[in-house]
Amino acid sequence: MKENSALERLYNGILKENPTFVLMLGMCPTLAVTTSAVNGLGMGLTTAAVLALSNLLISLLRGLIPDKVRIPAFIVIIASFVTMAQLLLEAYLPELNEALGVYIPLIVVNCIILGRAEAYAYSHGPVSSLFDGIGMGLGFTLALTGIGAVRELLGTGECFGVRIMPSGYVPVGIFVLAPGAFFVLAALSALQNAVRNRGSASAGGARDKGCGGNCLHCPDIEVIDLNGEEQD
Repeated sequence: MKENSALERLYNGILKENPTFVLMLGMCPTLAVTTSAVNGLGMGLTTAAVLALSNLLISLLRGLIPDKVRIPAFIVIIASFVTMAQLLLEAYLPELNEALGVYIPLIVVNCIILGRAEAYAYSHGPVSSLFDGIGMGLGFTLALTGIGAVRELLGTGECFGVRIMPSGYVPVGIFVLAPGAFFVLAALSALQNAVRNRGSASAGGARDKGCGGNCLHCPDIEVIDLNGEEQD
C-alpha cells in the first residue's frame, strides 16, 4: 500500500494516528460534548466535514499561499467552512446546534484541523489531502461517538435515546458529568492502545522470527563502548 494512498490515509486517521486516542488532540470538545452518542456523532461529523474540505482547499491553494502568512490563511479558510457548517446546523438541526453550542465556532482553532493543514495538506496533493482529512475526521467521529455512547449508556441507561439497560438498572450519574468524561476517555484509550500494541507485537514477532527484544545480548548487534572501541 502506497504511503499516500487513499486507504493508507483512512487507516492512518482511524487507527494508527487516531486524533483522540493516540495523538490526544481536540480534548476540549471531546470531554465537553460527549454527554450523549448523538452529540458526539454530530460534533464528529461536523468537524470531519470541515477538516476534509479545508484540507482539500488548502492543498489546491498551497502554491498561491505565501509561506509567511500560511497560518492566517489556514484560519480564514477553516473559519469559512465552519461558518457554513454552523448556518446549516441552525437551519436543519437546530436542537443539535443548541446542544453543541460554542464548540461549533471553536472548530476554527481546533488543533486537529490546523495540525493537518500545516503537517499534511500544505505539502501534499489534493486527493491524498482530502482522504487524510476524511480519515482523521472519521477517527475523531468514531472516538467521540464511542465516548458519548458509553457515557450515555452508563449514565442514563440509554444509547442514541433508546433504552438499552433493563428497567432495574440504576444509572451512574457521574458518567454524564465532567469526571465521567475523563474515566471513559482513559478506559477507551487504554483499550485502543492495548489492541494496537498487541497487533504491533504480533507483527514484530513474525518479522523478527522470535527476537526476545534483548538487544544488549543480541549476537547480531555490535556494541561500542565510550572509547569508541567495538565490544563482543
